[in-house]
Amino acid sequence: MIAETAQSLNALVPARKSRPMQWPEAEFEAVFLQHYPRVVNVLMRLLGERTRAEELANDVFWKLYRTPAIRDGDGRVGGWLYRTATNLGIDALRAGTRRRKYEDAAARSQENAASASPLDDMVRAEQCSRVRAVLAAIKPAQAQILILRASGFSYKELADVLEAAPGGIGTMLSRAQAEFRTAYLQFHGAEEEL
Repeated sequence: MIAETAQSLNALVPARKSRPMQWPEAEFEAVFLQHYPRVVNVLMRLLGERTRAEELANDVFWKLYRTPAIRDGDGRVGGWLYRTATNLGIDALRAGTRRRKYEDAAARSQENAASASPLDDMVRAEQCSRVRAVLAAIKPAQAQILILRASGFSYKELADVLEAAPGGIGTMLSRAQAEFRTAYLQFHGAEEEL
């Protein structure tokens, strides 16, 4: 029975030998070494957990390796990587059962950091939890631009990643900030001033 199932599945999947290698090893390694640290940092900022950020970064590069159309010389690989990374990160945040685990891990990492008092640590953990919940609730495109900007991307880099006109980035950021502010106040009312 197992052998028959395996044979039927193998018949559905195209043979690997017929698929050409999508990335030359040296070229893929160069792209990986250039972009991996920043992709991890973007995901780390979004998720608050380094291990999970590294796992998702590996997923991003695996998707890149399997996508031959991305291999072009006009510099769009970086934009594709950061867009894919933020999309995967937002998807991970939206997974309800995992969300609690990420927030708890972020709180634990904050406990290890030096701070003025335990109360400051608790307040910071609560703020991080609230921000992540709001980011998961707003439109993915707006969450993406906020996360990338908070990760240190310039307006030009944002325009490249989002495939938008550089002159429109300021407007996009303003709209994203306004939506974030509205959603934050809707969720948390006047409990805390932005």
